[in-house]
This record gives sequence, structure tokens and C-alpha cells, in this order.
Amino acid sequence: MRFDHHRPASRDVETSVFQYAAAAIFLWLLTGFWQLQIQNPEIYEERAELNSVKALSIPAPRGRILDRDGRVLVDNAQTFQVRLSRDAARQENVPLIAEGLEIPFDRLERRFLELKAQSGPEYQQIVLKDNLPISDVAFLEAHREQLPELELIRTPRRRYPLDGMAAHVLGYVGEISKSELNLEEFVLHDAGAEVGKAGIERRYNDFLVGQDGRRLVLVDNRSRRVRDLNREEAEAGQTLRLTIDLDLQVVADLAMGSRRGAVVALDPRNGEILAMTSKPEFDVNRFVGGVSADDWREVIRDLDKPMLNRAIQAQLAPGSIFKPFVALAGLMEKAIDKDFQVFCSGGGTFYGRYFRCHKAGGHGWVDMEQALRDSCDVYFYNLGKELGIDRIAKYAELAGFGRTTGVDLPGEAEGIVPSSGWKLRFFRDKWYAGETISVSIGQGALTVTPLQAAHAIGGLAMGGVWHRPHLIPDDEAARLLPNYVPSVPNKVDVQAHELDPIIRGLWRVVNDGGTGGRAMIPGRSICGKTGSAQRISRSLAFENNDPRLLDDGWFVGFAPCEAPEIAVAVLFENGEHGSWAAPIARDVMKAYFDKQDRLAPPHPDTLPPIAPDKPRTETAQRQP
Repeated sequence: MRFDHHRPASRDVETSVFQYAAAAIFLWLLTGFWQLQIQNPEIYEERAELNSVKALSIPAPRGRILDRDGRVLVDNAQTFQVRLSRDAARQENVPLIAEGLEIPFDRLERRFLELKAQSGPEYQQIVLKDNLPISDVAFLEAHREQLPELELIRTPRRRYPLDGMAAHVLGYVGEISKSELNLEEFVLHDAGAEVGKAGIERRYNDFLVGQDGRRLVLVDNRSRRVRDLNREEAEAGQTLRLTIDLDLQVVADLAMGSRRGAVVALDPRNGEILAMTSKPEFDVNRFVGGVSADDWREVIRDLDKPMLNRAIQAQLAPGSIFKPFVALAGLMEKAIDKDFQVFCSGGGTFYGRYFRCHKAGGHGWVDMEQALRDSCDVYFYNLGKELGIDRIAKYAELAGFGRTTGVDLPGEAEGIVPSSGWKLRFFRDKWYAGETISVSIGQGALTVTPLQAAHAIGGLAMGGVWHRPHLIPDDEAARLLPNYVPSVPNKVDVQAHELDPIIRGLWRVVNDGGTGGRAMIPGRSICGKTGSAQRISRSLAFENNDPRLLDDGWFVGFAPCEAPEIAVAVLFENGEHGSWAAPIARDVMKAYFDKQDRLAPPHPDTLPPIAPDKPRTETAQRQP
């Protein structure tokens, strides 16, 4: 038997194919090596570097906020912030981060899941913790290799006045929420951005926010910085100058003290707000960088509602500070004349119901001036009966009640001016004449805000010219908005004979034994009106023994009476009597005039005599 020692032809073919394939792969690798090392090394070096380059954000400082004289109200301070990168976030690192940065585990885990679920670029970052203490900075430096998803950066932190001064005006900043991302005003902001949450910070957020910079950093495979590649500096936001006068703001805050309520002072000649305070306030600095859950619960559960900006959001019955506007309606509608008199015996019966005056023994015969001075309810009951609700509502609305004033703050309330049409629209019921009697003294369904009260009395003082209240002066607004056009004031054609008895009555309130004598300033012509407004009946208030159900005290005033420069409204919640609100307004107006006196150039008659020039000595003449 013979054996054939030759291999089959098919095996030879397979071997040849393998050899050719190996040779082709070798040549391909050799070609790639040639391109990488010799032909185009710079291209591949750049690609390699890009794989190890991180783009770090440089947060832009928000613009400063100044008072009308250029004094700083809101500034920035440098601090450390840690950000979480979406592309590097690892769920297994949550326990270590939570322990090291003292963040509740549940809260941190929720942030990780939210970040992963968000749509957007992979390199997106969110602020994990702001205003880091030294211990947190040390932890991050020590665990840089273990926690590549965390980025430690130096960032500007908002710094607000201490003790919550002007907190409701200035507002505060914080991380944008999910719901805010869908709002048109924040359309240019991404998740994790810091935006204005309230007050001026929110209303003018687009101007205050800056343009973040960027720093390109080359890192090694352990995320350690090798060198900086490029840097684009951040651009700070625009500085805003407000109409607020810091001197008056401080006085308003101090004058209110621990009382609940609000103070608004404005210039009736142009609507510029000089001071606005709401009590109790809140510490804005606790909100910077995110408020803790415990702090937030404490604030929202506080029965005194410190987050409520009472100056623009407290909608309460105005009481007798509404009487000047009823008087204006009576004179302009010719329902009465200035000599109209009423006998006050302590009350009166209208439409089958007895309505009391605040003075049990009555005021006797009173005309308009006396009725305003002594705040006689019976006089205005009769005037309200003559006018009817719709004519009262007409002039209340002309004075700015029942609608927002247009102040440049978010969240302003409208208040209510009742009328026959209002009741039909909201309650599907007719207006009863007896309801007018309560409205004529500022009670019933009528509600106003302190800002509306200051705006209304200021326009009345100006002879029926109401300027829109605002916190940014016109020249500043024109700088921010090239197409800015100042608002046109609302005007009513008020004749002197229609206004004079009201102004004289308001002067007598303060200066002639009236209810507002505590607002008197020696040497100054002050006009004003007190008001006491019930929340519920006195008997029910005392039965419930709840001080929050007591009457509110109001005062509105302006000065000088003959040429007004300042108008003030004070709400003293549960203060019972407007006479207790009057001294607060007095302090604010006195601060205004004291400052005017300090800044006024001295009169020539008060200048000290100029000493004659002394002859120069020989030594003095030789000196260069």
C-alpha cells in the first residue's frame, strides 16, 4: 500500500489567505503609525489633548444694586462652590459625597437622579453646594481622584444688608427650579443657573445677570490639572441704581421696629419710591446658595408671614384714610358743597340699621374740614348715601385703588373697589344701599395695599396727578432700555375750590388737635389722615382673645402741604388706632427734611464773614 504525503490543495489555499491577511493588517498598522508619528503628528496630538480637556465655567458676578446716592445695597463676596458634572456622575459615589459635604443622603441621591434624567448636553453641571466652609474644600481636595464628577470653583456670592433690611424690595437669588425653566422670563437660562427669585433681583434679572467665562484645562487620566490652555474672563452684570434712599430706608425699618405692617414713602412729583419696608422681614442671606429644608419650614410656618411683602401684597380695609377720596367724589360730583354740614350724635340709622361713630358722644355739627380733622364717621355715612356706591368707586379707581399701580416688583396685589357691577360679576347678586354706608368710611368689601395708599394720597396732594410708582429712576431706565419711554401720569381735572377744603382738613388732622397730632413736625407743614380698620367686630376680637384680630392702624400723609415733596403711607397691623401709625410716618418725613437741610447750600445771610487776606511774610514769599 502506498501513502500520498502531499497535503490537500484546500489547506494550501487557507494558509495563503491567512498569510496575506496578516500582511495586510501589518501594513495598515504601519501606515497608521507613519501618519501618527511622521506625516501628521500635530493633528493626532490635538485630538489626544481634546480627549483630556475640561471646560470649566467661570461664574460671572451679578451686578451690584445701589441706592439713589450710589451707596451699595447689594454686593458680591468671593466664596467656593462645588458643581456636579452630568457626564461623570457616578451613583456609587453618593454615600461618600453625602458624608464628606454633609448633605442629606436622600436629597443628594435625588439630585443625582434628576441630573441623569435631564435632557441637555452631557457636560452640563449643576450647583451641588454653595458657600463651602474650609472643611468641605479640604475634603474635595483630598478626594479629587475619587470624585471626578465634582468641580471645585471660586465663585461670587450675593451679599445682602444685615437684619433683613429692604429684603422684600431687593429680593434674593437661588438655583432655577423646574417650573421656572418653563417661564418666558427665564428662557435664556439652563438648569442649575442662579436667577433672581424675588424683588428687584427677579424683576431686573436679565440686567443683573452676567456672562459666565470659560477656562479650558488639560488634565491627566486621574483628572489632575496639567496646565491651563485658554481662558475667557466672565463679564459682570450691570449695576442698578434704585430710587431708594438708604437714609429713609433705615429710618423706616427702625421706626417700624418689631411691629407687623409696612411703610411706603414716595415722591409724588414723579412716583419715585424713597423707602419701602415690610415687617416682619426675613434674612435674605439665609437664602443665598439654597435655603435648607428646616429653614424653609420655619419661614413658611411662621404665623407672622415674613415672606409676604405687605407693602404691595397686604390687601386690607383702609378705614378712615379712604375718607379724603369720598370727600373728593362728593365735591367733584357736586353731591355736596364745602359748606355741607351734618349733626353727629354718635351714630345714625341708615336703611333700617344703626351705624355708630367712633366717638360715642358724637361730634355735634361738623363740616368737611372738621369731619376730616376728627374723622367723623356720621358725616361720611351721609356723604356716602348721597353719592352711591358707583360714584364712590369711580373716584377710588381714578386714585389708583382696585388695580395694580404698575410698580416694578413682581407679585403686586390689586385690592378691591366694590361697585354694583363688581358684586354682580363676582357674586351674581345686586348691590344693597346699606353696603355703601360701610364703604364710605373705608370698610366693607374695600381693600387696599400700603403702596396704593401712598400713591393715592400723593396724587391727591398733587391736585389730581398720579405718577406710576417705580424703583428705577427714569434716567437709569433709559440707560438700560434704549427705547424706554417714561409712563404718562393719570390726571383728573380737579379745581382749587374742590381740593382746598380737603387739604385744609388734612392739615388740621395733624396741626389743629386732630387724630394725627403725633405726626406733627415743628416748623413743617404736614398734612395727613389716620385710619382704624376692623378685621372683625370688636366683640368677636375680644371673645377670641387673638391680637391678630384687632383693628389695623393706618396713616397717610404728605409734606409740605402747599408743595408736596414726599408722601408716606403706614400700615400698623393690629395697632388698633391710626394715631399709633402717625409717629412712624413722622419719623420718615423728618428724616427726609433733615437730609434736605443738610444738603441745601447755605443762605448768603448765614455765611460766616470772610477774613481779609493776611500779608505774606518775606519767608512765605520765598517758598516755592
